[in-house]
Amino acid sequence: MPKLTHLNAKGEARMVNISQKGDTEREAVARGKVIMKPTTLEQIRANSLKKGDVLAVARVAGIMAAKKTPELIPLCHPILTNEIAIDFDLSENDAIGITATVKCLGKTGAEMEALVATSVAALTIYDMGKSVDRGMTITEIYLESKRGGKSGVYKREK
Repeated sequence: MPKLTHLNAKGEARMVNISQKGDTEREAVARGKVIMKPTTLEQIRANSLKKGDVLAVARVAGIMAAKKTPELIPLCHPILTNEIAIDFDLSENDAIGITATVKCLGKTGAEMEALVATSVAALTIYDMGKSVDRGMTITEIYLESKRGGKSGVYKREK
């Protein structure tokens, strides 16, 4: 049976020791989507919702969330991020695509930060638009790709 890395000899949760790992450049890209009524998306595009500029606030929320990932995910190591970018795709008539890219130089990291950034950006879009569309659906949050570290490159198959 393989050894579980986040459990000690007594079976208790622990943070993995990464002190012997070397620093590498790392990058992770995560994606997600918020599905909504076409009229809701029109209002977001027109910046006419009561709470303000939905995409600007969601972008900042995603960036802030990535930086707070170890406070949200219990066994994540804090990392020093070098770049966090949140991009939106408004090409559909009833959905906003979200892409979060996180870059760092370190012993671990970037995947969870990108996934948390995507999730919180999506939640922020929902929060700011719920007054006109409580039926929005947050969906398809996944790791698109990552590079760096011992495991090398991962690219999600289409």
